Amino acid sequence: MAAVNGVGLSWPSKLTKTQTPKWGFSPSHRRCNPSSSSAATIRMTASVDEKKKTFTLEKSEEAFSKAKELMPGGVNSPVRAFKSVGGQPIIIDSVKGSRMRDIDGNEYIDYVGSWGPAIIGHADDEVLAALAETMKKGTSFGAPCLLENTLAEMVISAVPSIEMVRFVNSGTEACMGVLRLARAFTCRPKIIKFEGCYHGHADPFLVKAGSGVATLGLPDSREFEAATIDTLTAPYNDISAVESLFEEHKGEIAAVILEPVVGNAGFIPPKLEFLAAIRKITKENDALLIFDEVMTGFRLAYGGAQEYFGITPDLTTLGKIIGGGLPVGAYGGRRDIMEMVAPAGPMYQAGTLSGNPLAMTAGIHTLKRLQGQGTYEQLDKITGELTQGILDAGKKTGHAMCGGFIRGMFGFFFADGPVYNFSDAKKSDTEKFGRFYRGMLEEGVYFAPSQFEAGFTSLAHTPEDIQRTIAAAEKVLKQI
Repeated sequence: MAAVNGVGLSWPSKLTKTQTPKWGFSPSHRRCNPSSSSAATIRMTASVDEKKKTFTLEKSEEAFSKAKELMPGGVNSPVRAFKSVGGQPIIIDSVKGSRMRDIDGNEYIDYVGSWGPAIIGHADDEVLAALAETMKKGTSFGAPCLLENTLAEMVISAVPSIEMVRFVNSGTEACMGVLRLARAFTCRPKIIKFEGCYHGHADPFLVKAGSGVATLGLPDSREFEAATIDTLTAPYNDISAVESLFEEHKGEIAAVILEPVVGNAGFIPPKLEFLAAIRKITKENDALLIFDEVMTGFRLAYGGAQEYFGITPDLTTLGKIIGGGLPVGAYGGRRDIMEMVAPAGPMYQAGTLSGNPLAMTAGIHTLKRLQGQGTYEQLDKITGELTQGILDAGKKTGHAMCGGFIRGMFGFFFADGPVYNFSDAKKSDTEKFGRFYRGMLEEGVYFAPSQFEAGFTSLAHTPEDIQRTIAAAEKVLKQI
């Protein structure tokens, strides 16, 4: 097994009394709270705090009602509709640093970060200034620009597996491209994905998928048999299941694709041996290993999860952070594989806005900030304090909870745990999470509106943000 760089084997001593892997799951309690009932539901329009009595979502409610007449479900991405947590979706007016403000004037400490991109904080002044200068030259060229070279060089120098890179416009598009590339390179049809992992909304990936599919309990793409017949699935962290699939489908599997740390079924880290074993199995079977690092890229380490765990895949997908908050995606890997991509090779893929100067600019200046000394140590510290503080609050108030974190990514479940895969995650008390979520919203804290989504911290989060969040969590946990 390759050397594992930067993997801590315990919580920092000041955060816990037990030696629990910080990227594993720490239980807060071993039994459910017998006093929980529907009568304890948090109301959206009032709070026990006098100053919170003015909390209202009247304008958001009005805007969302109108939105439902204009867009399916009133949103352009399903989980934003709050269907799994109940209550009124909030309509955002502005963001800055670690905060976001809705159109009713409510302010929240944000742990979604636009679903990951805002690792240096929202609307960073340096990034905004750079974008303003770039916009003077135009917003889109539909032709090569020097900024593409700059960001490509930065990505290639940072990510161990990437020798060449192709920029696209979203994580979904990156995963669609990398799937076609893997099949073209190996001349094989089948892929293995893991239950609860989400790689975008292309049909081959929407089989036992996570993210909004899991959040809303929607059927997968099995009904489109022609599109999914070559998609094989296995439980995450289950090496024997992967071995069985390779045995059953000898010479047919093009690639294994996975989130090296699952973020789309909640926060689920790999077991110590899992990634190394998958790397070994793919090599033995002449199949490719693809890390979907749309979430983990530049978040767990500057070189992503592959740097953090010391496991190098053949191909990698990226998104979110490399666009600094603007629409972007990328896939890259070994030069001999990437040279199959048109126009260098026969695997065609194109995009009107790919490599546009605004996304490249925001990505460049975001990555420059992440190169600063102590960046990931800072993320590790604040995320550890946040996660352990919430789990301690759960223990103090008698709730079964477990959770974990790595650097700027975290999660917790209302379950005893540990959680090793999507089946374990589904044991979580989602009704209780909904009550917790709505209560935290009233207290000015914005988590992802789903039990099955990871949370994100940023360099803009302050110690005061963390302590306020922990205090709010304890208050709400007492109420529910």
